[in-house]
Amino acid sequence: MSYRLHYWPSIQGRGEFVRLALEDADAGYRDIARGPQGIAQMEKAMARHHVFAPPFLVHGQVVVAQTANILLYLGPRLGLAPKSEAGRLWLHQQQLTIADWLVEVHDVHHPIGSGLYYEEQKREARRRAADFRDNRLPKFLRYFEALERPRAFTYLDLSLFQMIEGLRYAFPRAMRKLRYKNLEALHDKVAARPRLAAYLRSERRIAFNRQGIFRHYPELDS
Repeated sequence: MSYRLHYWPSIQGRGEFVRLALEDADAGYRDIARGPQGIAQMEKAMARHHVFAPPFLVHGQVVVAQTANILLYLGPRLGLAPKSEAGRLWLHQQQLTIADWLVEVHDVHHPIGSGLYYEEQKREARRRAADFRDNRLPKFLRYFEALERPRAFTYLDLSLFQMIEGLRYAFPRAMRKLRYKNLEALHDKVAARPRLAAYLRSERRIAFNRQGIFRHYPELDS
């Protein structure tokens, strides 16, 4: 039974964390919105299953929304989570912390409201970016740098890889100034995993762009 992933077809966004798990595990899945009439199919599925927003996953009769919740569901099935309940809950806790981190990344370029263009809130974005670079970014990096992860490979490793990738794209200057040796080593280890490396080279991997969560504006990285 293949997985059906519903997410926007032109951005990595929150759906990419799920894609990475599916790709690394070589799980059969369909990225619905990237197929013919995909957006229409996704919107119909959202209405039918009462989902507020993508990403969401359909697996047989099971429908799971929210990135961290999807990974909580997929982790044991893909061999990317501990077997114990305590271990799975701990992993879920870390993924929820990443979700908080991701919101802060997004709010750098949209500090006033998601319904406004970046150009309509540039002044506020500069102030938010300065605080993010000086305070919030180092705080999150320090936390995950010191985190003792399970020896077995999990979806948390994939998610931290994605965070480092995205932050290097959005804030290259700020990231070069910060020291995070453990996270750098983890990033390189994850990128070298055969199935994931093949995915990253493929057309299935959507490039970072200025429509996603991670956006590079030089004035916000000064």
